[in-house]
Amino acid sequence: MLSTVDRKIAQRFKQRLQQVAPLLTLWVYGSRARGDAMPESDLDVLIELESITPALRQHIRELAWEVGFDQGRVISTLVATREQLKYGPLQADPLISNLQREGVRI
Repeated sequence: MLSTVDRKIAQRFKQRLQQVAPLLTLWVYGSRARGDAMPESDLDVLIELESITPALRQHIRELAWEVGFDQGRVISTLVATREQLKYGPLQADPLISNLQREGVRI
């Protein structure tokens, strides 16, 4: 289960993202979502957007670093479009089925 601290960090990151991109969804997945994270575990997030450019992808990485640094967490981002998630190689990735099973939508 996602801790209160991790939920607040993810919400802060989401707020920052919404200032720069039309965010469709943000999911936390992995050990922090399951609640079995170690202190040094990163906060894995999947960011779903309608479209993405290389410049926006870089900006998202920078925001993740800034928010993570301020909160004492490494935020690892996976950025994908809705189309990539539905029709691209990601739709067959076990990560996506794990996300649907144990991820936390923020």
